[in-house]
Amino acid sequence: MTSSRAPVVFAGTPEFAAASLKALIDNGCNVVAVYTQPDRPARRGQKLQASAVKQLALTHDIPVEQPENFRSPESIETLRAYKPTLMVVAAYGLLLPQLVLDIPKHGCVNIHASLLPRWRGAAPLQRAIEAGDRTSGVTLMQMEAGLDTGPMLATIQYDLAKTETADSLHDRLATLGAELLVENLPMLLTGEARPVVQENAQATYAHKLTKQEARIDWTRSATVIERKIRALHPSPMAWCCDGDERIRVLGAEIIGEGGLGSLTIPAGAQPGTVIGFNGHAIIVLCREKSLLGLTKIQLAGAKPVSAKDFMNSQKPFLREGTVLETPAADAA
Repeated sequence: MTSSRAPVVFAGTPEFAAASLKALIDNGCNVVAVYTQPDRPARRGQKLQASAVKQLALTHDIPVEQPENFRSPESIETLRAYKPTLMVVAAYGLLLPQLVLDIPKHGCVNIHASLLPRWRGAAPLQRAIEAGDRTSGVTLMQMEAGLDTGPMLATIQYDLAKTETADSLHDRLATLGAELLVENLPMLLTGEARPVVQENAQATYAHKLTKQEARIDWTRSATVIERKIRALHPSPMAWCCDGDERIRVLGAEIIGEGGLGSLTIPAGAQPGTVIGFNGHAIIVLCREKSLLGLTKIQLAGAKPVSAKDFMNSQKPFLREGTVLETPAADAA
């Protein structure tokens, strides 16, 4: 438990950030205000939905601020009135101008879901999995005007599982980020942290995800496609087309030697060809005769099902000999 009553402002929006806010509250931190994104329409009804951080703050009677940005003098003065010793930021979703960064006595610190300087930017979890990284982690960083360029205050490493999805990695790093924050909170509140400058030459950028990149390009190798499927789970979710039918791919595995069973690859088959079903997975030919087995899929408007249940359903999709479309713009 922290005994300091130094005023702290917290800024964050999704569940990843809520884990750190909860850790601050549970450890007796004097959170005087919470900043989060304005309520947004959500789900089919498009009703306004409060962020996970806002919901948590309200249950603990913490004042909530939701500015669209920090361009107005009023938004700056509101923050200044809280007289924060420190501002903790986690997946807030707004860029903080230098004027804001200068308000807290000991500045603003960010909980970033990567081992900086690798994967600066919007989608570090997904890009780490997509790239086949063996390790990830969380960096506690002193914020500056550049995008995730500030000096590092502390890090914690996590070894990725071979079946890691963005969903599972999110949950693990949210927990580790909260632990790292609480562990280092005393020195953050006293300004005793020792920052380490990032090596800019080693930086990589985690560009924002797009729905179009989620479409599977069968001219890529099975290894590349399998990683992308895990990286895009649960959103925006990898997908492919069988004719006019759009099919989400929720689970897949690389098929090695012996995985075909009695199936054979037809002579001259092109990437995207469905080789058949081996009793466990629907096998699709990829680049250089590599094979990917689809283990869990979802048709539009239907529930996710295993490959076995799908094949038993007699749906006229993903049948042996079918050639799944490859987006021309992405072909290699």
